[in-house]
Amino acid sequence: MSTLVEKINKLKEEKNAVVLAHCYQNVEVDEVADFVGDSLYLSRKAKETDADIIVFAGVSFMAETAKLLSPNKKVLLPRLESGCFMADMINVTQLREFKALHPNIPVVCYVNSTAAIKAESDVCCTSSNAVNVVKNIGAEEVLFLPDTYLGKWVEKKLNGKVKVTTYNGFCPTHLRLRVEDVEKSRMEHPNSKVLAHPECHHTVSEIADFVGSTKEIMDYVKNTDFAEYTIATEKGVFDRLKRDYADKSFYLLSDKLVCQNMKWNSLDDIYNALLREEHEITLDETTSKKAMDCINKMFEITSPKQIGRV
Repeated sequence: MSTLVEKINKLKEEKNAVVLAHCYQNVEVDEVADFVGDSLYLSRKAKETDADIIVFAGVSFMAETAKLLSPNKKVLLPRLESGCFMADMINVTQLREFKALHPNIPVVCYVNSTAAIKAESDVCCTSSNAVNVVKNIGAEEVLFLPDTYLGKWVEKKLNGKVKVTTYNGFCPTHLRLRVEDVEKSRMEHPNSKVLAHPECHHTVSEIADFVGSTKEIMDYVKNTDFAEYTIATEKGVFDRLKRDYADKSFYLLSDKLVCQNMKWNSLDDIYNALLREEHEITLDETTSKKAMDCINKMFEITSPKQIGRV
């Protein structure tokens, strides 16, 4: 164990803090993380703890979600400039203009968005439950934002039973993939299963062997017995799967599958943020209340009996 890891763990104990690490982070961050996973899972796990401080190794919208679910805890983002390109593609003014073009249609907001955008939306969703949310919202048409590719993937999964009108946002990392990448990989590794994220371009999703969220991709590997897997999502997932399943072979579909913003957080950044308790996430009360209404609506739609409100 490195000296820096020991220092962080000591600070965590002294300050009653937890460290959350999104699985797109550099693998070294896992050494000090209390929980590793996708963004909403991490925020919910942190809420369940009695920690006073949450250090979120991820991007800004994730830390905002943690603050929404744990308003009385101090939430720190190791690097304040660590934003999400997709989330930053829409602001409140643009969302209001989008709604004005399509009046009286429910707005489904991907969790990969700012608290301000959630506050202007009707219901939140994740890439895991987006199909379920849109299916059960009870509308013939929904507006979906910010990711157009996830929205259109949902529409296809529902066989067109719900019209999904999407905002033209996207994930630059996933959109770097092309059909040619899949075809080349299949020639090189003909027995490998291609696992893709629904944020990919639809031409890639359509020819993948499995399409699912970060968690669903990792669960697919865990629950299947194939010898080879090709990962078509951010490199952090590939790195963790390769580390955790030494008996299986993994290939990264493209070396372009790196989100630089996700890689900014280092052990040094986590240490400094916790030591100085700096880069705190704050949200105004009105925005927080409206954004939590949006998130709670998702919980009610997807699993009202088991989850309830938070």
